[in-house]
Amino acid sequence: MRSDLAKEHVQDYIFKHEAEDEKTLVLKSKEILGIPSSLIARQIAGRRKAKHKLPLWHRTKGIIYPPSINLEQSSSEVTAQYKSSLVPKGKAAADLTGGFGVDTFYLSKQYEQFYYIEPDTDLLSIVRHNFGLLGANNIVYVNSTAEEFIQQFPDQFDFVFIDPSRRSKQQKVFKQIDCIPNVIELMPALMRKSRSVMIKNSPLLDIQQGIKELGGVEQVDVVAVDNECKELLFTLNRQLNPSPGINAINLSAARVDQFSFQQQDEKTTLVHFSAPQEWLYEPNAAILKAGAFKIIVARFNISKLHPSTHLYTSAHRIPSFPGRTFKILQYLKLDKSVSAVFPDGYANILTRNYPLSVEEIKKKTGLKEGGERYLIGTQSVEEKHVLLAERVMEN
Repeated sequence: MRSDLAKEHVQDYIFKHEAEDEKTLVLKSKEILGIPSSLIARQIAGRRKAKHKLPLWHRTKGIIYPPSINLEQSSSEVTAQYKSSLVPKGKAAADLTGGFGVDTFYLSKQYEQFYYIEPDTDLLSIVRHNFGLLGANNIVYVNSTAEEFIQQFPDQFDFVFIDPSRRSKQQKVFKQIDCIPNVIELMPALMRKSRSVMIKNSPLLDIQQGIKELGGVEQVDVVAVDNECKELLFTLNRQLNPSPGINAINLSAARVDQFSFQQQDEKTTLVHFSAPQEWLYEPNAAILKAGAFKIIVARFNISKLHPSTHLYTSAHRIPSFPGRTFKILQYLKLDKSVSAVFPDGYANILTRNYPLSVEEIKKKTGLKEGGERYLIGTQSVEEKHVLLAERVMEN
């Protein structure tokens, strides 16, 4: 049946009907072109999900898509390409949790031989077919669990990648010990068999807890796409590192923001606090997740508003700040009179360490969400503030 899905006339149909509701197609007919309509519907849904997440797969005719859960758990192309940029070229490496193979595909470009490990035979077969279309010719396919493979493989790897499943009995989990495979238990075997190990984790995992549990962490990469944290990458080697490097990366079509620091530097940096000055800054999501709350003050020569307010300020604009930049236009009072500042009745409302929520401010002021200008409720060391501001975009 998989070979039927890859036939040219079937692919023509899937490409042509990509925008249609696949559920409607299933209701209309049990079969399409001699193939169960449910399988055709899965391909149409898969292509739609791949359009932005996996553009190479989306535009390649003949690609077969797995069940939706495998696509949801897959890395995006942009994050997989970033991982590939982190690893040096070498002879042999492995992805112990192959899945739909996006990470395998890009990581394999750095190695002469790359092992794809996957216990699901159907998924492995789909990936083998797709990789043939995509020209990945240095892949060794192994139908096995990560635990079985790493225990039985006799040789050494230059690099091993593992992305444990964060689902247990259909429930999402976030602790490393609850994932499958359990990387904490597997770590001694991984470090015996590989010079370097990279573990992908949920962005909800506490970074400090991850470093403590794993041991031997050399670097942590906090990866965001368009200011949304997508994954944490822990790179480990065989040497203990008392102060791992932290790399906060925000990937977007317009630019790439990268902010790197040592964990120890964040602990020892002294912070200057100030009430809002002319310019206000909010670091991107990767920096905030990385916990670079103090080191960013020293790096950009700015002030923090408050120990618990992750907004920053300066008298002069800092160009290319890795996050959002606002120009403060005036201080406001939070009552009905504020509507005069927003004559159309719309404001982009932000609250950062402020006692009222966005909904409470909307109710108190009568403002609706939207428009060009911002109403920012926040707090400095001295007092609470309500600010009228406009966002300044980079050229």
